Amino acid sequence: MAKQSRPAAVVALARGATSEEAARESGVSGRTVRRWMEDPDFSIEVRDTRTEILSSAVGQLAAGAAEAVTALRAALVDDDGRNRVQAARTLLDAVLSLRESLDLEQRLAALEADEDGRRR
Repeated sequence: MAKQSRPAAVVALARGATSEEAARESGVSGRTVRRWMEDPDFSIEVRDTRTEILSSAVGQLAAGAAEAVTALRAALVDDDGRNRVQAARTLLDAVLSLRESLDLEQRLAALEADEDGRRR
């Protein structure tokens, strides 16, 4: 039973459940889940599963991003000035946030490349 319960506990923990919640969802004791959590391989499974969940969520957000931008751009010419201002603020905030993220990503990539160059 523990073999089949372990994947359920991994998924529950990856979703953010406590060890007690994961235990209930997987049909084992909280003590068993806590013992599993001490296993580095189990922790890696939880981390990798969380990464998969987050990656899927990011993909779904990205899929709706084009529609969201289209809706905001349409609101820029809305008859109601409040809607235009809100759309403009939202777009500008998004652009600034995206620029910061891209800048950080580029800087991190440069640092990683520099570090890789030093290792060789």
